Amino acid sequence: MSEGVRHLCETVDCKKEARLQCPTCLKLGIVGSFFCDQACFKKSWKSHKIIHSLAKGENPLNPSANGVYNPWPNFTYTGKLRPAKQTPTREVPAHIPRPDYADHPQGRSLSEEGFRGNTTIKVLDDEEIEAMRVSCRLGRLCLDAAAAAIDVGVTTDEIDRIVHETAIENDCYPSPLNYYNFPKSCCTSVNEVICHGIPDMRALEDGDICNVDVTVYHRGFHGDLNETFFVGNVSEKHKNLVKVTYESLCKAIEIVKPGEKYREIGNVIQKYVQSHGYSVVKSYCGHGIHRLFHTAPNVPHYAKNSAVGMMKTGNCFTIEPMISEGTWRDEQWPDNWTAVTRDGLWSAQFEQTLLVTEDGCEILTQRPSGRPHFMDKM
Repeated sequence: MSEGVRHLCETVDCKKEARLQCPTCLKLGIVGSFFCDQACFKKSWKSHKIIHSLAKGENPLNPSANGVYNPWPNFTYTGKLRPAKQTPTREVPAHIPRPDYADHPQGRSLSEEGFRGNTTIKVLDDEEIEAMRVSCRLGRLCLDAAAAAIDVGVTTDEIDRIVHETAIENDCYPSPLNYYNFPKSCCTSVNEVICHGIPDMRALEDGDICNVDVTVYHRGFHGDLNETFFVGNVSEKHKNLVKVTYESLCKAIEIVKPGEKYREIGNVIQKYVQSHGYSVVKSYCGHGIHRLFHTAPNVPHYAKNSAVGMMKTGNCFTIEPMISEGTWRDEQWPDNWTAVTRDGLWSAQFEQTLLVTEDGCEILTQRPSGRPHFMDKM
């Protein structure tokens, strides 16, 4: 401000003598922009900063026009994560067997829909069990390929490409692709995303956590699993969230055996995670899996649930707890898939496909080392 020249504050309804000038306006060569103090400057900031955008030739009312991807300009996000552009849907060669929804215009699985409301839990025969072992091993192969690529600067679309191509190379159809019109071959859920995140061109950042959920369809059977990964230097509090989430899955697996009630799984998980100050997401659950991607039983991860059924030798199902730092409540992005925490705090998840055996269970999707990838970085 030049000495000897007096200006009045430009904040509406304030006529005090100005004592400061906007530093950004000075850099941009904008005339004026005088304010009496920092309080008035902050009060005017929301409307005042539009001047900066106009001076730069930007359109402040349409960020997409400035090169910023903003598909839902009126949507209020719960956290810091934002969507990025998506690449075109990837193709699956015609020679690979496909589930019934793969070519349906709405991605509907008519075979699954025919069983909705039916609480009968299928007992697999020896041939079906062996087919599940194969599909689950191939699903693990795809997830491990994704794990090898996860790093700072890698896009979730690149992870999707790796999962897709690894599935194709092993004569598998990536089960999420076109399932009720899901556009990608796996789910990538970062930070406050609970599940069903759609891979896009956002690059993973130092300190992120990223869940990759893979399911493959091989010769008529689905194999389903997921893990949460560290990206770069993850904070201790978020490392602990991931660790406790995995431990809750392990504790639930320990009780799986013939004669156990499915509803007990949620009691075990919630008791453990609550003791660490975390919450269990209630909107999504584990499920039966074999020839159908999702079927009976439903396997809630929270306590005092009303899950139907008792475990029998030959049952095959997933446990996949979603554990959040804050509230268990979730919201959904306008893409109709991405589920996020309502308070924007972070969430982690792990999943295995299990086969009930005569004396316990077999973890069909377990990593050969028996350890999840995040433990390699602890």
